[in-house]
Amino acid sequence: MTLKVRFAPSPTGLLHVGNVRQALINWLFARAGGGRYLLRIDDTDTERSTPEFAAAIERDLLWLGLTWDEKAVQSERLERYSAAAQRLEAAGRLYPCYETPEELGLKRKVALAAGRPPIYDRAALGLSDEDRAKLEAEGRRPHWRFKLEPGEIAWDDLVRGPVSFQGENLSDPVLIREDGRPLYTLTSVVDDVELAVTHVLRGEDHVANTAVQVQLFQALGGAVPTFGHLSLIAGAGGESLSKRLGSLSLASLRESGLEAMTLNCYLARLGTPDPVEPLPDLASLAEGFDLSRFGRATPKFDPAELEHLNARLLHVTPFEAVAERLPEGFDTGLWAAIRPNLTRLAEAAVWQNICRGPVIPQVEDAGFARQAAELLPPEPWDETTWGAWTGAVKAATGRKGKALFLPLRLALTGLDHGPELKALLPLIGRERAEARLAGKTA
Repeated sequence: MTLKVRFAPSPTGLLHVGNVRQALINWLFARAGGGRYLLRIDDTDTERSTPEFAAAIERDLLWLGLTWDEKAVQSERLERYSAAAQRLEAAGRLYPCYETPEELGLKRKVALAAGRPPIYDRAALGLSDEDRAKLEAEGRRPHWRFKLEPGEIAWDDLVRGPVSFQGENLSDPVLIREDGRPLYTLTSVVDDVELAVTHVLRGEDHVANTAVQVQLFQALGGAVPTFGHLSLIAGAGGESLSKRLGSLSLASLRESGLEAMTLNCYLARLGTPDPVEPLPDLASLAEGFDLSRFGRATPKFDPAELEHLNARLLHVTPFEAVAERLPEGFDTGLWAAIRPNLTRLAEAAVWQNICRGPVIPQVEDAGFARQAAELLPPEPWDETTWGAWTGAVKAATGRKGKALFLPLRLALTGLDHGPELKALLPLIGRERAEARLAGKTA
């Protein structure tokens, strides 16, 4: 059977870095194993799911390059969940319950107060047909629970190693709400069975849910996938990440000018002992991907590290990889000159303007600038021109170090920082350099 994984977001908010790490790890695992990647939109929560969030999820994934081989939308598969529920009911594994949320809350409190785990007491199994008819006549509508079997539920987790639960220590999960809507525990298993998912890689917050779903797979006659539960990432200060933490949403990171591969490179190594490297594309990440490198400790997402990595990535990015995203008129020479100083690609337009004009120069000592202009050599210029020219200016004026170089930089670029002037000067050209040293906008 072909290896197949799925990323199954709920369109109830924007993707944040925690979601995307799981999306990326699944994608890399599939590509490294020659498998397939399924995007499943879990939109059965009709109260919070929106088409706008679903579209945003797809937009974010495509920005990262995480293309999918298949796509499924749960709201389009409701008849499949209903059919599965009918099979479970016929097998005696799905039963109706009539407790209200308030009554269930009270049962939970009583159990905890008595030192017992808050497991559902299966009182509904003792109801007669007459009892159920009476409750329904009162206006109550049942929710439906899956009856778990006692005994060990075990699997060999790809991240956590051997995991084991006892069925009798787990609460029968609700699979269908009072209004008839199926819940994730059921829909996910039905989809995994019918869409032939072989590996489920998700957050460690699903470990107990997996124990329940293992029995559900078996009850529906489906093959149980191989599971791997990844540690959830936290913020730099240890705080949990949320869909509502807007600053770490994919949309906000993209709008900030961050490179997609910066995020891919960072998240692909976060939680492993391996160094984060600025790799050029997803294929390079997939080539060395190894799920066994992920540990159980809580990895921390540090935006400062992301910023540093973004600069490192740009510094090794070839012109061809960004040419379509650069302003018109950009060429390889200009890219080579400014690339070592970029932290965001948008800064390239600033340096293009500095090299091609117009720029308002900063000239504080007109006499010194005039002397320097008189010593400008004739063109053509190359990277040796800056050294020869400044050497002549130093000999003529006696200036050296910062007193020599900073006034020239301010006059030529209008800024006190930037790429090496030996690379910029030939791009600025003699005519602009002479005008700017004279204090003219050019």
